[in-house]
Order: sequence, then C-alpha cells, then structure tokens
Amino acid sequence: MNTYQQPTVQTIGSTTSTNKLIKNTYMLLSMTLLFSAAMAGVSIALNLPHPGIIITLVGYLGLLFLTYKLKNSAWGLLSVFGLTGFMGITLGPIISHYLSLPNGGQVVMSAMGATGALFLGLSAYALTTRKDFSFMGGFLFVGVMVAFLAGLGAIFFEMPMLALAVSGMFVLLASGLILFETSQLIHGGETNYIIATVSLYVSIYNLFASLLHIFGATSGDD
Repeated sequence: MNTYQQPTVQTIGSTTSTNKLIKNTYMLLSMTLLFSAAMAGVSIALNLPHPGIIITLVGYLGLLFLTYKLKNSAWGLLSVFGLTGFMGITLGPIISHYLSLPNGGQVVMSAMGATGALFLGLSAYALTTRKDFSFMGGFLFVGVMVAFLAGLGAIFFEMPMLALAVSGMFVLLASGLILFETSQLIHGGETNYIIATVSLYVSIYNLFASLLHIFGATSGDD
C-alpha cells in the first residue's frame, strides 16, 4: 500500500513563507551587524567614552520599544538600524579598552571568532534538524532575568568574580536563545522578520560581550 501523500498547496505555501521569513531575517541581521560594527569603529576612532549603564539601558529599552511599535511598517527598519547602531556605539569603548591592553588584539579577535563560530553552528543545527526548542522559552526568560540582576549587582558592588560568572551565564543563555529564536522562525513562533532580527542581534551582542570579558580575564589582561 502506497502511503505517500503529495504535499498540499497549504503546506507548500507555508514552507515558502517560512523560507522567505528566514531569508529576510538573516539578510537584515547581516546588514545590522555590519552597521553596528561600523558604528563601533566610529566610536573607537573618536575615542568616545562609555555612556554608562543607565544611559545604555534607557537607550536600548527605548529603541527596543520603538522597534516593536513600528515592526509592521517601513519605519521599523529605520528603528532597527537605530537600535543596532546605538548598541554598536556603546560597544566601541569596551573594545577600545581591550585593544589598549598588551594582548588585547588577540582577545578581541578570539571573541569575534568564537561568537561567529557559535552562532553559525547553533543556527545550522537548528535549521538542519528543525527541532522545536520552544520548551526552552520559560527557562531562558528566568535565566536572563537572574543573570541581568546578578550583573547589576556585580557592577554596583564591584565584584569581579561575580561579573565573570555572569558572563559565563550569558554565554550559555545567549547560545540557548539562538537555538530558541531560530526554532521560532522555523515553527511559526515568530512571523515578523524585524523582531526576529532584533532578537538574534541581541543574543549575538551579549554573546560577544560576554566572551570578550571571559577571554580578557583568562588572558590576564582584564
């Protein structure tokens, strides 16, 4: 008995829509990463000071809220570049700090390489296996909140070992979020490529910043 069933028009349409969503997301993500890197380069060239945790949080949350409000319009694209450009500017002084250290260039390149390898590997795994990682959502949300509060504690109370532990937590959480967010694209949990781009960008940003801190600390330069 032949159990083969031809794909229905609805199934084909759904697959086409998902593939288009993934393509648009990764295309926009690539452009925002390049723009963010350019803004970080400008920040480094101008030797801009870090704006501080308060301004960074207010700017990030404000632009994130704006992006969510504009996600279904062309203005949403402008908002995405505003958000990622701002985050690039805040990252520039951090990179400058490490570049000024004796082994700083190697630390920065190692963090960039590890970030790229992890993102590509995790994304490829989620896309090829098509596993559903939606079950991780609640755990990741709680984990990010705990790590964020612990990170604030490490900053305000000047606890370097806690800060290093938080960076390790964020590496694991950001890796989990990349799997989760890619899975959301595949299985219909996220249908807006602007929001998907922002989610993946933030994960990559946190992954790079955390690896930069860890590599800097373990190299003896931080």
